[in-house]
Amino acid sequence: MAYYDVIFRNGTVVNHAGIMQCDIAICGEKIADIGDLANDSADEIIDCKGLHILPGVIDTQVHFREPGLTHKEDLRSGSLAAVMGGVTSIFEMPNTNPLTTTEEAFEDKINRASNNMHCDFAFYIGATHNNVEQLPFLEKLPGCAGIKVFMGSSTGDLLVADDDGIKAILNAISRRAAFHSEDEYRLEARKNLRQSDNPASHPIWRDAQVALNSTKRLVNLAMETGKKIHILHISTKEEIEFLRDYKHIVSIEVTPHHLTLDDRDYQTLKSFAQMNPPIRSEEHKRALWRGVENSIIDILGSDHAPHTIEEKQQPYPKSPSGMSGVETLVPIMLDHVNANRLSLMRFVDMTSHGPNRLFSLASKGRLAVGYDADLTIVDMQRVKIIENAKLSSRCGWSPYDGKKLKGWPIGTIIRGKKICWEGELLTPSMGQPIKFAC
Repeated sequence: MAYYDVIFRNGTVVNHAGIMQCDIAICGEKIADIGDLANDSADEIIDCKGLHILPGVIDTQVHFREPGLTHKEDLRSGSLAAVMGGVTSIFEMPNTNPLTTTEEAFEDKINRASNNMHCDFAFYIGATHNNVEQLPFLEKLPGCAGIKVFMGSSTGDLLVADDDGIKAILNAISRRAAFHSEDEYRLEARKNLRQSDNPASHPIWRDAQVALNSTKRLVNLAMETGKKIHILHISTKEEIEFLRDYKHIVSIEVTPHHLTLDDRDYQTLKSFAQMNPPIRSEEHKRALWRGVENSIIDILGSDHAPHTIEEKQQPYPKSPSGMSGVETLVPIMLDHVNANRLSLMRFVDMTSHGPNRLFSLASKGRLAVGYDADLTIVDMQRVKIIENAKLSSRCGWSPYDGKKLKGWPIGTIIRGKKICWEGELLTPSMGQPIKFAC
C-alpha cells in the first residue's frame, strides 16, 4: 500500500490513453500515479464520482493589461478569472505599456506575476524593428512563451507590417513565433469603409482578404527562412483552405468567440462583439468548425482582451476591439462538446496536449506521471448561466451574458494545490513561471 499527499478518486480521467474511470495520486507538485488506487491512502482523498478530470487547461493567448492599462485588468484579477474558469496556466501578450520588448520590461512582468498571480504563466516578447538583434537572447529568457508579432495594427503600438521586417525576425529566432496576421496595407487602404457608429462594418473594413493576404505573405516568408510559425485567432474560410497544405510549418489557434458568435450578433452586442480579427459570417464560422474537425486547427486560445464597459460603449470606430474570455473558455467549449460539435478528447488536445506539443512545455499539458499536478475538474452535466455580475475579470462583462451552458468547471488544481473549488478561491497567489524544454 502506497501513501500520497492527495488522491482524486473515482473520477473519469481524460488523457492520451483515452477516457477511463480511475484514480490520480499526487506527491508534492507532481502526479505520482494513475490507476486503481483503492488500496492506497493519502492525507486528503477527494471523491470525484460523476466528474471528469482533465489535464490542466492552458490558455495560450490572454491580455492581462499590466503594466499600464490596469483599469481594464491586471495580472491578479485576470488570473483570478482564469482559475475560476478552470484554466491552470496562461500565455500573456506583450502589448502593455511599456511594451514587453526588452529584458527589463520582461523581468518586471515576471516579478509582478510571481506569487501574485493565481495561475502559472508565461509571457511573450514583442518583436519590433528595433529589437531584432536581441530576440535570440530574449526568446530564451526563463518564463518566455516565445516571440509575438503584430502584422496588422490592434490594441497597443506593436506593429511590423513589412516583409523585410518579418523576414529579419524569422531569421533571428529559433523558436516558433506567434503572429497576429492581418495585412496593414490593406487595412489602411480600406479605412473609408468604416461606418460611423456601426460596428457591423468592422468585418467589411477588416475583410477576409485582409487576413488571407497577410497569411500568404507570412507562409512564404516562413518557407523562405525555414522557420515554424503560429497563427493566432484564425477567422476566415479562405485561410483554412490555404493553410491545410502548410501544416508542416504552420500551427493554428482558434478562439471560442470565432466558433460561437457570427455577424448577426452585432445587432444585439454592437461594439461588444468588436474584435481583431472580426467576428464574421456564419459561413466563416462553419469553416472554422471544419478546421477543428479535420485537425487543421491545432489549439484554442481565448484572446482574453478586456476593455471597460465605458470604453466599449464609445461610438464605432472609436470603440476599442477586444472582449473578455479566459473565464468562459472552458464552459463555452464544454457546451459545444455536449452539443456534439467536438469530442472531449479533441477539447483536451486543443487546450492541453496541443500547447505541450507546439511550445515544448517541460512539465505541463499532459495528465501523466511525473508531470505537474495541474488538473481541470469539470461536471459535464451541470447547467449554469453566465452572468456579468458573477465574473471575476475587472472589466465586468462578457459577450455571453445570459447564455445558458451545459458543462462547467468545478475545480482548478495547480501543482497539486486546490486553487479553487465550486467557485471559491482556496489557495491564492502561488503562480510561477512555466518551464519550457527549449
